[in-house]
Amino acid sequence: MKGSIVFHKKLKRYYVSWYHNKKTFKIYRYIDGQFLYDKRQAEKLRALMQADVERNCFNIERYTKNHVEVVQYLKNWIDIVSPNLSPATVKDYENSIKNHLIPYFDANPCMLHEVRLDVLQRLLNSIKRVGKGKQNVMYCLHACLDFAWRSEHITHIPPFPKKADYKIIDPPINWLSSEEQRKIIETIPIKHQPIFWFLKYTLRRPAEAMALQKSDYNSKKGIFTIRRSISNRQLVERTKTGQIHLIPCPSQLKTIIDNMPNVLSPFFFYCRSSRSGGGRYTHSILSKQWNKAARKNGFNIKMYAGLKHSSCCQYVNEKGLSESELQVITDHARLDSVKKYVKTGMARKLELMETKIVPINRKQKVG
Repeated sequence: MKGSIVFHKKLKRYYVSWYHNKKTFKIYRYIDGQFLYDKRQAEKLRALMQADVERNCFNIERYTKNHVEVVQYLKNWIDIVSPNLSPATVKDYENSIKNHLIPYFDANPCMLHEVRLDVLQRLLNSIKRVGKGKQNVMYCLHACLDFAWRSEHITHIPPFPKKADYKIIDPPINWLSSEEQRKIIETIPIKHQPIFWFLKYTLRRPAEAMALQKSDYNSKKGIFTIRRSISNRQLVERTKTGQIHLIPCPSQLKTIIDNMPNVLSPFFFYCRSSRSGGGRYTHSILSKQWNKAARKNGFNIKMYAGLKHSSCCQYVNEKGLSESELQVITDHARLDSVKKYVKTGMARKLELMETKIVPINRKQKVG
């Protein structure tokens, strides 16, 4: 006789354990949607399933649709969507599922369609992370529920906690002036400098510079095509946002590029000491060179902040560019993405404040 009746002590209800297509399903509800609080009802459900098998009309979705455990669905979902996600996203999702979502829903069993705001709020409070760490875990669950909704396993996606509930505090951006940034890059060994000058002048991500290939540069037009990236140490044929970016080569950078040695490698920037395929740079190699040069100049600033963040802030604070002008240079899709750089403009803010000051006539009473 196929199928077995099991009593769930925590839920205080029965379910039918059914093995089908190399997977074990736990059926907690009768076909009318009622929970199996009575063993006789569970036995009746199992008999119906066995009858369908005998009549060669068995369909597991008749019994599981909308009645799937969250833990079970999370495991199936990540297996289905992984091939279509970047390696870094898969790694982040798997970490969220293994270390946060499964432990919570194992301790607090719940059906997929039973996930409500109160459940999500308790989940949020249980996550042993802060700020964006909590948000990433909740984003993972939201992606899973969105997939379940589009697959018609649930009728709607429940509302999630508000942004304020994550208590995310964005710290002020740490950045370098043009002179400070230049000193650090010039301290780096000459053979490694080109990729750092590229990051300074183009404002691209290090992962995109590492993945850049010779075929991505049109020397006649002076244009880089940013179409690849590095995700979880793997070369991927897409950028982080999935967009292709056309970036002009500034004259200062072109001079450096024209003097680069021609080596037998598909990658635009070649590192002889790299163990990666084709001699491409790795994040560890870049970080090591940057950190060493920064310390020599008395700075404690990470590479991303010292390059992209700093270059963006320089355009605002030193060159006086507006938000919209900076957006054109960075190729950001949304204006909100560049506002964080404008917030750092203390020098520019003070300049504007002082130009608006009207000298006070000391003979005139104030107040």
